[in-house]
Amino acid sequence: MTQPPAGEEMKACCAAAYSSDVVTLLLGDSYHPGGTALTRRLADALTLGPGERVLDVASGRGTTALLLADTYDAHVDGVDYSAANAALAQGAAQAAGLAGKARFTTGDAEQLPYPDGVFGAVVCECALCTFPDKAQAAAEFARVLRPGGRLGITDVTAAPGRLPPELTTLGARIACIADAQPLQEYARILSGAGLRTVTTERHDQAMLRMIDQIEARLNLLRMTARDKLTTAGVDLDAAPGVLGAARSAVADGALGYALLIAARDQ
Repeated sequence: MTQPPAGEEMKACCAAAYSSDVVTLLLGDSYHPGGTALTRRLADALTLGPGERVLDVASGRGTTALLLADTYDAHVDGVDYSAANAALAQGAAQAAGLAGKARFTTGDAEQLPYPDGVFGAVVCECALCTFPDKAQAAAEFARVLRPGGRLGITDVTAAPGRLPPELTTLGARIACIADAQPLQEYARILSGAGLRTVTTERHDQAMLRMIDQIEARLNLLRMTARDKLTTAGVDLDAAPGVLGAARSAVADGALGYALLIAARDQ
């Protein structure tokens, strides 16, 4: 198997993929299993309150950040590796009348462009698994949190060595699968950065629902936007096998989705 790109090249691959309109067509506005319902569950588990300053790492086109600003009256900074996504998110905030409570910038999760201890909460949805240096990203989460601050993650989980070959390619890595870790490994990484896990929840059914959604949308787009899919590099012949492998991996317990809350101690 071809070696996956490392470091900056991997980040650029992910940024380019998640800036694509085809990703939005396949995944919808929320680029992660569970959608806005799971984002609300995450926010409730973090006990977000009015006026709280929150950082959304890998904020994409702003769906999570705008929900937190609107529904929870938080002041949210979103940071994304893709300049295109950050610009789209800022435009969405302006259009929604939330520009005063949600702002977006371009930046690297492994080198966050913020001072120490300025956020009461950090959220990161379906992205830690894509970061090449997860320990460094965790250290950055801890650095920008104030003492007593909380971290909320939703992410893909995977059992080491048990993923089928279809889920270990570069495309699967960008799709948040190939470099996903077991839930306990995420907790270990966070612990190494001084972040103590206080809550974990399994949400594997959300992964199955997203697989079903992608399959349904892909079948529709085959008929309505086939050229757009092929131009974006979607392998229509391989897609059914990849989706089937993912569904089987969830059923076998090799692939799943989880929520984790951690705290930075005083």
